[in-house]
Amino acid sequence: MDENKTDAAVLDSLFRVIEERLGADPETSHTARLFAKGRAKIARKVGEEAVETVVAALAETPERVTRESADLLYHLLVLWAETGVAPADVWAELERRQGPSGSAHKKAAGRDDAI
Repeated sequence: MDENKTDAAVLDSLFRVIEERLGADPETSHTARLFAKGRAKIARKVGEEAVETVVAALAETPERVTRESADLLYHLLVLWAETGVAPADVWAELERRQGPSGSAHKKAAGRDDAI
């Protein structure tokens, strides 16, 4: 469990940097350039990176999957910042889904996304 908190801390730290780029100069920051292009472009980038991750998982090395996964996580964090979602919100949702009450709630609601 402590390892997961460390991993979440890395993502939380990256998210803070991404948030700092919200008003930055698009000429000097890739992240600021993404924000300047808007939500639709950011969402498309998340989709592209997801596809690249899937392709890597099916046909490439673990190292390639690692790199594509990092790209996917980065673009997902940018999308979160753009939409006002904080990592803590996602962590809380994942935590909620881990417990038996989360599974029971999902089953009762006819959903199968419980962890």
